[in-house]
Amino acid sequence: MLAKAVASVPAADSVPGGLIYEPKWDGFRCIVLRDGDEVELASRGAKPLTRYFPEVVEAVREYLPQQCAIDAEIVVRSGSSGAQRLQWEALSQRIHPAASRVAKLSQETPAELVCFDLLALGQESLLHEPFRERRARLEAVLAPLPDGAPIHLTRATRDADEARDWFERFEGAGLDGVVAKPADRPYEPGKRTMLKIKHKRTGDAVVTGYRVHKSGQGVGSLLLGLYGDDGRLFNVGGIAAFTAKRRLELVEELEPLVVRDDDGHVAHAETDRSRFSSAKDVSYVPLRPERVVEVAFDQLEGWRFRHAVTFLRWRPDREPTSCTIDQIDRAPAYDLGEVLL
Repeated sequence: MLAKAVASVPAADSVPGGLIYEPKWDGFRCIVLRDGDEVELASRGAKPLTRYFPEVVEAVREYLPQQCAIDAEIVVRSGSSGAQRLQWEALSQRIHPAASRVAKLSQETPAELVCFDLLALGQESLLHEPFRERRARLEAVLAPLPDGAPIHLTRATRDADEARDWFERFEGAGLDGVVAKPADRPYEPGKRTMLKIKHKRTGDAVVTGYRVHKSGQGVGSLLLGLYGDDGRLFNVGGIAAFTAKRRLELVEELEPLVVRDDDGHVAHAETDRSRFSSAKDVSYVPLRPERVVEVAFDQLEGWRFRHAVTFLRWRPDREPTSCTIDQIDRAPAYDLGEVLL
């Protein structure tokens, strides 16, 4: 089940049955599937997270029911006691192809599980139960957890003022905002039934290539793409603000993805020209569409970001094909006539 972005924390009685608010965690969303000793950490994309978090798998076997499906977030925290916060960088580094590296990081930067919805217990599916009932069942399931267990129950409240307080205060701990869930609604996979209030509008896009910086050294800008309903990848804009050091680092990082011809030469390509770029060099180095980046932006107009977007972080947990146009949060439509006097 997904969430739709809204500008502010909605009133508790704004939907039939009311809303239940939760902090919005900044980690890897997953559905924990357990059947005896078999455990799967299923991600939103096609890439399972199971092999990257062996310590979470063991915690699931130790603390969760023998058969269950739980919607949750994998997080990593850092800092001394009393000054801890979520650590996205350490979490993203956990997605590594080498088994030895995975084992090492599971000891150095262990991940934890924050649970927020119970979808099945034993042979019973809870998808059609209202969220208030699923939440109560989840509380009962997690009640026996001992102090210090790496599995947690997320906070929840029906008080909108408390949720607004969370929105302001919890950001300092690395959280991403607030989620509001209709208390009487069932779990609806693939639908944007929940509401999310974030500190910025963000989206995930595929890196499709880069332009060389005007100095001739390093990456000047990254080109971004989104998939349409027909499966085609469309150019939607780019990221341009990098330091001189970072521009050179990106060349090395992206080298394995460079598209080359049969002779090993870079298969240079060009973006479409417009009246604004008729005299501009629009050539770029094409990359295989395998890396996903999260960006901050203000508006998406049609198929393009209105302005250059801001690099936030790589998303190694996301599959490129999950970067579709409909997963981008857009500003709600509004009549211009209501703005102009």
